[in-house]
Amino acid sequence: MAKLMYQATGRRKSSIARVRLLPGSGNIIINKRDLDAYFGAREVVKSEIQRPFEITGTVGKYDVIATINGGGFTGQAGALRHGISRALCEVDEEAFRPLLKAAGFLTRDPRMKERKKPGLKKARKSSQFSKR
Repeated sequence: MAKLMYQATGRRKSSIARVRLLPGSGNIIINKRDLDAYFGAREVVKSEIQRPFEITGTVGKYDVIATINGGGFTGQAGALRHGISRALCEVDEEAFRPLLKAAGFLTRDPRMKERKKPGLKKARKSSQFSKR
């Protein structure tokens, strides 16, 4: 018997997305707002979120309810894509995992902001050098 809800966590940069996948008609709700209301006119970001469904052929079969914290809109979109991909792996591991793995959607993007070092203005920026 299939489960009614699939949960997963996606991360990118400093963004964390908690994703719930429910059988439905393809609605995506983020922080109690619709996808279009949350990301506005950023079509590239919205299409990036839909990519896991397109690759697995499950467009319009699942509703997504997500809670996203931290980061900017691209980091949040990447975290949401990661979470949706992981949740789809819970739905059908042997069918969806190879497709999503080949697309690189199951790999957590490890790039983070570099920390500020003592004696410098930012992570690598230093004060102007004078020979005198």
